Amino acid sequence: MERRLAAILAADVVGFSRLMEADEADTLARLKSTRENLIDPKITAHRGRIVKLMGDGALIEFSSVVDAVGCAVEIQRTMAECNAELPKEKQLEFRVGVNLGDVIVEGQDIYGDGVNVAARLEGLAEPGGVLISGTAFDQVERKLDFEFEFVGEQTLKNIEKPVRLYRVGPQARAAAEIVPAKRKRHIEWRRLTVAATALILIAGGVALWKVVGDGSGPPVEVASRERMALPLPDKPSVAVLPFTNISSDAGQEHFADGMTDDLITDLSKVSGLFVIARNSTFVYRGKPVKISQVAEELGVRYVLEGSVRRAGEQVRVNAQLIDALTGGHVWADRFDGNVADIFAVQDVFVARIVEALKVNLTTTTKTEIARAKPDNIAAKEAFDGGWSLYLRYNAKDTAAAITSLKKATELDPEYGRAYAALALAYFRVVESLWGKELGRDEPYFWWGAYDYVELAKKYPTSLSYTVEALRDVYQGLAEDARRNAGRAIALDPNDPEAHIATAWALTISGEPAEALNFVATAMRLNPNYPSHYVLARGLALFAMGDLKQAAEVFGKGVRRNPDATALFLPLSSVLAQLGRREEARQMLLKFRPGVGQKGLENLADTLHLSFKWDYEHASVPERLNDGIRIAALPLNVTVTSLEAELGAGDPFSQLYAAKRLGWFGPAAAHAVPALVEALKVEYLRREAIEALGKIGPPAQAAIPALVALQNEALVGIYAKDALSKIRGN
Repeated sequence: MERRLAAILAADVVGFSRLMEADEADTLARLKSTRENLIDPKITAHRGRIVKLMGDGALIEFSSVVDAVGCAVEIQRTMAECNAELPKEKQLEFRVGVNLGDVIVEGQDIYGDGVNVAARLEGLAEPGGVLISGTAFDQVERKLDFEFEFVGEQTLKNIEKPVRLYRVGPQARAAAEIVPAKRKRHIEWRRLTVAATALILIAGGVALWKVVGDGSGPPVEVASRERMALPLPDKPSVAVLPFTNISSDAGQEHFADGMTDDLITDLSKVSGLFVIARNSTFVYRGKPVKISQVAEELGVRYVLEGSVRRAGEQVRVNAQLIDALTGGHVWADRFDGNVADIFAVQDVFVARIVEALKVNLTTTTKTEIARAKPDNIAAKEAFDGGWSLYLRYNAKDTAAAITSLKKATELDPEYGRAYAALALAYFRVVESLWGKELGRDEPYFWWGAYDYVELAKKYPTSLSYTVEALRDVYQGLAEDARRNAGRAIALDPNDPEAHIATAWALTISGEPAEALNFVATAMRLNPNYPSHYVLARGLALFAMGDLKQAAEVFGKGVRRNPDATALFLPLSSVLAQLGRREEARQMLLKFRPGVGQKGLENLADTLHLSFKWDYEHASVPERLNDGIRIAALPLNVTVTSLEAELGAGDPFSQLYAAKRLGWFGPAAAHAVPALVEALKVEYLRREAIEALGKIGPPAQAAIPALVALQNEALVGIYAKDALSKIRGN
């Protein structure tokens, strides 16, 4: 691991979401122009290096603190001059933070507390202002002729020691106000450590008590290992049922769901536990189910259930963990108090559940749990509503989820998990082809997802690494995807989406058999899995050449969810390659109802998978598209009819025949002699060569003719490629 001392400058645009909403195209154009004509030249002049651009923000590294602070002040002065000539709605204002600290170097990127402190300072800086750390101030105090104002020591989010803060330049003034009110609340809140929570709550008149294994309450029907739908994992396994909303206000359902989701999310980060995903436990929401039934259907030993009653800012939470195999209570807690204390109570609940199950809660896990929580209760409630909608995996609810998640980021601009969830929602729109239903084309959501990934990276959580991995898969960067998905799994070993991202990384890089193991883990963690898990499993099987099993997986997925449009095309392709062409054609018509023959034949060329395979494995998506092309052909077009057309048709018909024979792959083996004969015709040569390559090993008889062509100027490269495929290389 390479480390070095560096001066880090973090900057972002104030009110960027508001500016984008007012005029998206104009805002982006002005930001681009500002970067190119104002900011980049000043960075170059001060010998800085742009580490990365993140939507409206930037992270820049300098070898000298003097250069970093000088660059920051010059940028802000120039921006102030530019803004003075513009109306308020057209002004771009930056906040800048500068820190000197130790960083971890990974390729062109840098990480560590040195970077985190700079990012926190940027968030605390005033519009148009520069805020620097004490370590930076110590280096520039007597070297730069600027005003510096000490504004106090502050405890920054996820930074262990308080940091000295200094304002720089004309905004320095009497140090009366230190940070915005929200930050003050955050600082005070973080003093409520888990260890002291119980005492603090009791001091405020709150009752927090515990009952463990006292056998009280109604008898619980015991679950049976033999009746379990899935084998028990080799570690304590937990399903968290949706907490019941017993408030008089039905509108508090989201609050109860959020409490449940938080406990699932926090517990899933504990590597010593096996925790069922939310999708699979929320199917029991509002239903009178037995603990034994839940345990047997999901294959777990322990079930956590509870209730929430909220009235204004007061809340009561009851929770109990039950051993389904014995019917006994393992742990129970009740909390009565203020909504503002709910995060600390959740931390206590998690710590005591883990303790009751005799599992270790590491410092790293505690840090990750804390990092994912926002400072703002309203932001958390907006996130909970959006996340719940997103997990329904349909176009209408996804649109509503996006609105709610955006609200969460507006309420808390440092809400990393909300940015990551927005990226997931945007990616899901692209993958599921929901763009038109949501009033935009897919590229809008594609690039929007990329922007949200960059924002999520500024406030990293396990979910942010998952969306980074998905973005890498979409770009065909398999190694990067594996690394980011690995980070996500390390932080949240029970996140099924991280396992799916790993599966995609393996599939596109030529390891589909290993990918199936990760898909199986995801499906075990989330037995009520959504259709994109089916897509990952089916395409891994397709990449292995197991068409029959792939067809069964896709077919079962469509029967399970008739609205899973993302499965229609791959199922059609596989059915066509299995010779079940009538069924394949019906799937295409289900995908595009009412489309004509020409429209069907254009489907493979107008629709593309989001995922990019490595170059050496690019034949996999090409085979998938060829299957769609076969499915689109009229049923009377067969290998036999194409073989006849190749020998006796007009030149255009012959060209089409040669190309289409390639689509049939190994099924066109008996047309090999006709294709070898076509190699003698110059205008058919390339199409015939490519068709023989797609037929593969069954085209062994064509090897001598292809060898003779491999040094030809125009077609030699295609002949070599075809020979490689036929020889199985």
